[in-house]
Amino acid sequence: MPPNDPHNSRSDPVAVETSLRRQFTETFERADYPLTDPFSLIPLLPEGADTEFRAGSVVVPAIDLGLRYSDYQQYPYDSVGSLVEDLITGLKAEKILPTTRASTPRTDMASSPEENPKS
Repeated sequence: MPPNDPHNSRSDPVAVETSLRRQFTETFERADYPLTDPFSLIPLLPEGADTEFRAGSVVVPAIDLGLRYSDYQQYPYDSVGSLVEDLITGLKAEKILPTTRASTPRTDMASSPEENPKS
């Protein structure tokens, strides 16, 4: 995405995560599943080990997926969806991606009965 794209912003964690999920899925969906090890993914990388996944200000070198975030991957994988989910989990755990919250109203705002009156 171009740098001036409003959806390509570190300030929009949902857009950044969505973009990375899309890139991972498009790259790794062509693999022959089940995958037994990360080396099966190398031929799928458009620029080999030099491939980078980018969204907003987040840059994830493909080589880091196998080195820095391997603890979050549990081979074998039967589908691209489970692989991508583990990749995103690893990026969040290592604080590369912010954790996102659903846009639901908070129910824990009131700390006393006076602040949360009942009808």
